[in-house]
Amino acid sequence: MEAQNPGRGQKELREWVQTARLCTGCGACVGLCPYQVVYRDQTIILNDCDLPEGRCYAFCPRTPTDYDELRKTLFDPADLTPELGPFRGFYITRAADPEIRKKAQHGGTVTALMSLALTQGLIDTAIVAEGQTDLQQRGLTVHTLDEIQGHGKSRFLVSPTVAEFNKAVQGEAQRIGVVATPCQAQALAKMRLKPIPTNDNHIDKLHLVIGLFCGWTLSWRPFSELLRSHTDLSDIIGMDIPAGKGVVEIRTRRGILTFTMDELAPHIREGCRYCLDSTAEFADLSVGSARLPADWEETRTWNQVIVRSKAGEELLGLARSLGVLEFREVPPGNLEDLKKAAWEKKQTAKERIREKGRSTGPLVYAKVE
Repeated sequence: MEAQNPGRGQKELREWVQTARLCTGCGACVGLCPYQVVYRDQTIILNDCDLPEGRCYAFCPRTPTDYDELRKTLFDPADLTPELGPFRGFYITRAADPEIRKKAQHGGTVTALMSLALTQGLIDTAIVAEGQTDLQQRGLTVHTLDEIQGHGKSRFLVSPTVAEFNKAVQGEAQRIGVVATPCQAQALAKMRLKPIPTNDNHIDKLHLVIGLFCGWTLSWRPFSELLRSHTDLSDIIGMDIPAGKGVVEIRTRRGILTFTMDELAPHIREGCRYCLDSTAEFADLSVGSARLPADWEETRTWNQVIVRSKAGEELLGLARSLGVLEFREVPPGNLEDLKKAAWEKKQTAKERIREKGRSTGPLVYAKVE
C-alpha cells in the first residue's frame, strides 16, 4: 500500500487538523522534532517548519486516510467486519489475580495481558497512561510488573501516549507494547506503513498493541473546572461509567459525585465527535468493560475482549493456558449489542464528517461515502 499523505507537512497539519478542531491529542506528532509539544491536553506548534513532507502529518490519525484500505493491508481481509473491523474472536475475561483487579478499572484484563507479555519476553517495554497532578495525563514507559500494575485506572481524559512511544523507540527498547485508545492505535497503524521511506521511525520495535474501547474523552480545562466546583481535584480517587445508568461517577475520598451525560456532553473533545472507531480496531486485542445480566458490582469486575490479530490470539491463548485470565461464557446477544453500538457510532460520526466537509471543504480525515 502506498503512502496516503505524500508531500505534506506541518502547514497542512495545522490547517487540516488543528484549525479544523480534529486533533485528538494522541501525541503522534510530538517527539519527532522540537516544533510540536503537549501542553496540558493540547498539542501546541511552537515554531513553523518548512519541510514539504513531515512525519507529523503522515502519522496523524486525523489526516486524510482510507481506513478500509489500511485494514486490508495490516490484517487478514477474511477477518474484517463492517461493525468491528478485524475480528477473530470475542470473550468475557478478567485477571485471575484479585490484587490486579483491585487496582484496575474493571476486570484488570489489560494489566494482566501486558504483565504476561512482559514476563514471557514478548515485549521488554510497555507504554501506558499515567495520571498527574490536577488530573492531567501523560504517557509513561515502564519495564516492571509493579509499574504496569500501578497504572490501570481511567480518567476519561486524553493521554499523549504516542508521544511517549516516539521517545521510547529512540532508546534501548527493542520490543514495545502499547496500551492505546482507538485514535492512538490508528496513528501507530499509519506508522507501520512507513509512509516516508527515507526516515527510520523505528516502528518495527512495536510488537503489541492492546486497545481500549473508547466513545469519547473530555477536555481537561472545562472538565477540571466543573470538578473543582464540587471537590478538590486531589481528593479524586477514581471514575467510572456504570452500565445502563447514563451517568459518570467520580469517586472521591468524601463520597461519590454523579454527573449526567447531558452535563458532560459540552466538555467532550471536539475531535472525538468525528471518530469512527469505538473499539480500537487497529489493535491486536481490544478491551472494554463488560456488559452482563448481573448487577453492576459483579459486572464491573469483568471485561469484554475482541481478538483481532494472530499475535493477539496467541497472547490470549497463553493467558488462558497459564491461568492468568479467568473466562466466562458470553451472554446471549452480547456480541450483537456491541456490533450495533459500534455501527451506530460509525454512522453518527460519518454524518458529522459529511457536515464538516460541507462547511470547511475537503478537510476531513476519513473517506466517507
